[in-house]
Amino acid sequence: MADYSKEEIKRIEQKWQEKWATDGAYKVVNDTSKPKYYALDMFPYPSGAGLHVGHPLGYIASDIVSRYKRIKGFNVLHPMGFDAFGLPAEQYAIQTGQHPRLTTEKNIETYKRQLKQIGFSYDWDREVQTSDPQYYRWTQWIFMQLFNSWYNKNTDSAEPISKLTLEFEKNGNAHINAVVDEAVAAFTGMEWKAKSEADKEAVLQQYRIAYLSETMVNWCAALGTVLSNDEVKDGVSERGGYPVERIKMMQWSMRITAYAERLLKGLDTIDWPEAVKEMQRNWIGKSMGCELTFPIVKGQESGDKSEASEGIKVFTTRIDTVFGVTFLVLAPEHELVDKITTAEQRAKVDEYVSVAKNRSERERMSEVKRVSGAFTGAYAKNPFNNELIPIWIADYVLAGYGTGAVMAVPGHDERDHRFAKHYNLPIVQVVEGPDVIEEAFVSWEAKIINSGFMNGMVVDDAIQAGIDKVEEWKIGKGKINYRMRDAIFGRQRYWGEPFPVYFVNGLPKLVDDKDLPVTLPDIDQYKPTETGEPPLGRAKDWNYKGHSYELTTMPGWAGSSWYWFRYMDPKNENQFVSKEAQQYWKAVDLYIGGSEHATGHLLYSRFWCKVLKDLGHVDSEEPFLKMINQGHIQGVSKFVYRINGTKQFVSAGLRKQYEVTPLNVDINMVENDALDIEAFKNWREDFADATFILEDGRYICGSEVEKMSKSKYNVVNPDDIVSAYGADTLRMYEMFLGPLELSKPWATNGIDGVYKFLRKFWNLFHDANGNVAISNDEPTKEEYKVLHKTLKKIEEDIETFSFNTSVSEFMICCNFLTSAKCNKRAILEPLVIALSPFAPHIAEELWSKLGHSTSILTSKFVSFDPSFLIENSFEYPISINGKVRAKMNFALDMPKEDIEKLVIASEIVQKWAEGKPPKKVIIVPGKIVNVVL
Repeated sequence: MADYSKEEIKRIEQKWQEKWATDGAYKVVNDTSKPKYYALDMFPYPSGAGLHVGHPLGYIASDIVSRYKRIKGFNVLHPMGFDAFGLPAEQYAIQTGQHPRLTTEKNIETYKRQLKQIGFSYDWDREVQTSDPQYYRWTQWIFMQLFNSWYNKNTDSAEPISKLTLEFEKNGNAHINAVVDEAVAAFTGMEWKAKSEADKEAVLQQYRIAYLSETMVNWCAALGTVLSNDEVKDGVSERGGYPVERIKMMQWSMRITAYAERLLKGLDTIDWPEAVKEMQRNWIGKSMGCELTFPIVKGQESGDKSEASEGIKVFTTRIDTVFGVTFLVLAPEHELVDKITTAEQRAKVDEYVSVAKNRSERERMSEVKRVSGAFTGAYAKNPFNNELIPIWIADYVLAGYGTGAVMAVPGHDERDHRFAKHYNLPIVQVVEGPDVIEEAFVSWEAKIINSGFMNGMVVDDAIQAGIDKVEEWKIGKGKINYRMRDAIFGRQRYWGEPFPVYFVNGLPKLVDDKDLPVTLPDIDQYKPTETGEPPLGRAKDWNYKGHSYELTTMPGWAGSSWYWFRYMDPKNENQFVSKEAQQYWKAVDLYIGGSEHATGHLLYSRFWCKVLKDLGHVDSEEPFLKMINQGHIQGVSKFVYRINGTKQFVSAGLRKQYEVTPLNVDINMVENDALDIEAFKNWREDFADATFILEDGRYICGSEVEKMSKSKYNVVNPDDIVSAYGADTLRMYEMFLGPLELSKPWATNGIDGVYKFLRKFWNLFHDANGNVAISNDEPTKEEYKVLHKTLKKIEEDIETFSFNTSVSEFMICCNFLTSAKCNKRAILEPLVIALSPFAPHIAEELWSKLGHSTSILTSKFVSFDPSFLIENSFEYPISINGKVRAKMNFALDMPKEDIEKLVIASEIVQKWAEGKPPKKVIIVPGKIVNVVL
């Protein structure tokens, strides 16, 4: 005898969680006799705060799908692990001296406890942690493959560097069509052989996919590391708000730009939210246009107008506006700035450069209305009309985008126009497309006019004509440009994957495969050395065969750029994943996680996946076939209102009568909007003597939906919900809150309804005394109908990830069966199987009570039978003179004549007809009966 009490819930959930663990219920093997399904949650970082109720939202959804697919006959891989390298653990280590490994292990332990108590069907035998040396040995191995690769544009694929050096020895680089740095010099095979080892490596660094180069980076001195662009906001670090400056530094990078086109095209092959795909398209930023060289003129003021040996390259998508160029703008970091700046302008330019270099790229790009710049004193020549144009610098031009220089057309471009107006520079109106030869251009050289360039053309044709002329006159070339830059792949931190790299006479070398992993050494402090080296510079006797290791570590995204492969084969000591495992599991079928990782983790994962495929290590071109971005569960903050200058608090309904300041209050002290005054006074010492102005004897708090965070005191701990209501209630309630993809506020008050539903469902299997009472009687037609209607809805909803409406359907079904006092096995058994993905603990317990000795995990989902859903009758609305007055039930196959007779003879029609025959009776089968009197 048992009631579904809160004590019984705790017993049931603990019982089945222990049994599932003991039996290895979720252990997965590569069973090729079954179709596979791979469901994955985005790699969590284990923070010290643990989970709040917003975190499990996506995990619950993927678990429902995983359990459903399992009982539909699939072999399901549903793993979990931890992205365990991160700044918070290291910052804590710097402050306290505690090794970040200890902090991380403690946080992971908390996360795992919380995840296990919610009943997720993870195969914990496959758990991976990026900070585990047995995991990151393979991250290091993959880095080595990238270091030893180059991108062959002829085959549109990465290839081993050994193939490249073989070609260098035979024929030099004349016939190599690779993605390389711009400044690669030509050489013959003989010249290659004559190069020193250092010179050869300098050349190879320009080809390698993982390479070292001097790069402009975002340096944060307070954090002691380089930050990516998306880690900097408004000139400060996103974490901590510390100042960030732009400096040049020798830095590891990844040549992701080699894959720009494939990354773009691949988006058309995957089922991802369009918003995420659009973010990636914008980040990659493909532009088709022209690269044009503007010759630099030696001196305008001195009268020497001869051309210098160097020119300024610009990239433009609108070469048809070239006659409207009135000045050039260089990025402050452009390498030519120092060379061309005149003595008269040197001080102003130097001052401007020193300020601009400390502004983040994001800041410079976003402040579209800000105008600032400096004139270099130098001039260039427009190659189309030979007019002299001044060269300026301005921080709205970025060194890393395009060529780091723009041809300014203030008559066409809004930002150029604002700049020209501010500095009183010429503005020439360019008529786009047809009829571009205007009075303003009568001074063009005859050859330009006579060429017919752009005369009467539409814009696209004019652009192509311009590109043709540029190439014909050998002053530039047509070009496809991408906004995306190569990814910086290094951090001046301790807590990260060490590089498998050492240096001999300054040249980078890879350690032997047999010596992996290169593990993190113990050090005395976790901050940079006094001489500015990264923390690893503090390590004693840490070297490779007497040679210095690389002292930076890999960025946080290194380990998360391939982890889904390791889940396929986590214990393999010889490969990061075996061919057999990878060919069986292929790619992730369902990936659930946040859209905030669109241009970080998700882009880099696609990049690494493509490189590994090119090199023959995997077969998948894309890692995640379908992705869903779960919405956020927001907190509902509660406020008290302090009368300014006092310790008196006024209830929300009366606050407008006073001048008040709202203060966040811990939501655990508020029930149904009423504040527990004693708890509040004990909460903070300075409020111990507070007084309160009440309404109707209660202090009512204000409310606002905000992000759930500790600082707002609105965090709901899932441990508290599980303790009070059970994991099954938490799982179903999170789904019931609304569509998975949408954000919605958490409201603890509403959880009681889900709990009552589960108790009602439990009671279907028990009599009034709490004893199991199951009937083997044949169900009625209506009972079968409601069962199969529910099964159909659940199947459709899970396949379309509409979990909230599934919960509603279960409730409707349960209410009907309760009213019908239905306890029939033929109804309840399929229903409990259908419920099991959502509420696995109660389902497993009831399955056992139904007499089954095996787990419900081995059962099969009962697909709906459409024959039970065929309607044999219909309740017709009876409309009299255009207004529905009654409803009458008729068989769907009843002849119209019989329906008409019964309707006319009915009491309601007779009442309204007052003894007169109807003028007309219109019957629409299966819809309505209209009676016209």
